This record gives sequence, C-alpha cells and structure tokens, in this order.
Amino acid sequence: MPDTLPTTASTPRGRRRHPLPARLWHWVNLWCLVVMLMSGLQIFNAHPALYWGSASHFDDPWLELYAIRAPDGDIRGQTAIGPWVFDTTGVLGYSTANGQEQVRGFPAWSTLPSYQYLSMGRLWHFFFAWLFAGAGALFVLYALLSGHLRHDLWLSGTQWRGLGRDLLDHLRLRFHGPHGGYNGLQKLSYLGVLLVALPLMIVTGLCMSPTFNAAAPWLLELFGGRQSARSIHFIVAAALVLFFLVHIAMVLLSGPWRQLKGMLTGGPRVIDEPAATSTTATTPTTRSGRDQHDAS
Repeated sequence: MPDTLPTTASTPRGRRRHPLPARLWHWVNLWCLVVMLMSGLQIFNAHPALYWGSASHFDDPWLELYAIRAPDGDIRGQTAIGPWVFDTTGVLGYSTANGQEQVRGFPAWSTLPSYQYLSMGRLWHFFFAWLFAGAGALFVLYALLSGHLRHDLWLSGTQWRGLGRDLLDHLRLRFHGPHGGYNGLQKLSYLGVLLVALPLMIVTGLCMSPTFNAAAPWLLELFGGRQSARSIHFIVAAALVLFFLVHIAMVLLSGPWRQLKGMLTGGPRVIDEPAATSTTATTPTTRSGRDQHDAS
C-alpha cells in the first residue's frame, strides 16, 4: 500500500508558504533597511540629539550623545536619556575611527559612509528610501489583490484568543503554526511592521522634507512639529532594529538552514485551515513542534 493518497479534485494541493513576491520583498527590504539605517545614523551624527516640538531646544533634548572631559583629563562619551546619563565611551559619544579617537554620536562602523560626510549620507538614505517605499507599495498592492494578507497574515478569531498561549510557547522555545503556517503572535508582529511601523517611518521621513512641508503642512502639525517627527522616526527605526534582532534569534532557534532555504525557494506547501462544515471533516496531517515553525 502506498503511504500517500492519490490527489483528487477534492484534495487540497496547498500553496507555497512564502510566495515569490513575498520573498523578493523580503530580500529587497533587507538591503534597503540596512543601508537606510547606516546612512540614517550618518545623518543623525550631524546633530546627535533629539527633541519634542517644532524647534530644537538645545538646552532640553530628551536624547543626546556627546563627550565631556572628566576630572582626570580623559575624554568620556556620554549618552543622556531624559534625566539619566550613561558612560558610553568607545561606542556612543566618543569612539575610535581610523585609529583615532573622535567625538561623534554613533561609531564609524555603524554609519554609511564611515567618516563624517552628511551630504553623501543623505544621498544613500534618500535613494534607498524611495526604493523601499516603491517596493513596499507594490507588495501591499499584491497582498491585497492576491489574498496574501487575508490568508497568510490576518488573524482568525481563534488566533486572537490564543495570543497569550503563543507568547508562552515562544518563551518556552516551542514554536508551532496551524498547518505549517504562521501562528497568531507571528502574524500580529508582521502586521505591526507592515501596517504600522513601515508606514510611520515613511510618513515621518517626509515630515523632515521642507518641500513636502510646504505641500502638506497639516502632516507636520499632525506629529507636533519637525523635531517630534524626527524623534518618532528615530524611535520606530530602533523598534525595527529590535524586531530584526528577535527575528534573527527565532530563525537561529528554529533551524536556520531550513528557514533560509524556505525564504529562497518558497518552503513547503501549506493548506489553509478548512472550515468546520461537519464533524466528519478530516484535518490534514501536519508536522508538530519545531518542524512546524518558520520565523521568516
């Protein structure tokens, strides 16, 4: 007897876990976000402080990277967040670049270019920002028209109710998803990035453009001024870096080679959850435990 049943008209064939447009967008996003982060830090270093409101109140930043001369004569890097001040010598405020100690916000290895070059940093940042925005708009259009958003990313009622369980399972390193698909916690995190964080990055970035301010001054007012938009832009960028680090950690914990292969080839086929039309309906056999999870 064969181990598998013959495919019939009523047998669901499923679809690739990662469709081609999602895979392309994943890799385009990777390089766009890396370049935009590093060039954005280059821009930030031109004035390494953040404020709330419409103007830079130099005496009242909520975040500032700077250097001071200590009582013993040494120069120390400082990071101030509100009333709290931390010594970050060697990383933030004062670090080594090309073998020389320099007063600079973020270190040379984290900026593009590595040396202080504001205009070049802006060129890198704006070029990849438009590439990122265009690719994102095409992906959202695809996700809406193809049903990818509804099938793969939108949470069912059961998944909404099971978010607490999914969180506990992740903390216990027990990864799973229905029929090889994403679980509720994964879907919620991806929706947060796709529908909240990325659009907010784009809109707050536009708020820092004088030309766009003249065309749509109401948008700047919506965020409370240019400096508030700059602060929100920075906070969302930090949140995306945190998401990226957690994402990489989940990939490493759940099988990096399988995850990488899935994001290159599309991965195994998955079957949508069947509607409960009768008590005799069969449920497709799925893999359990770590084999069901895909952090990509």
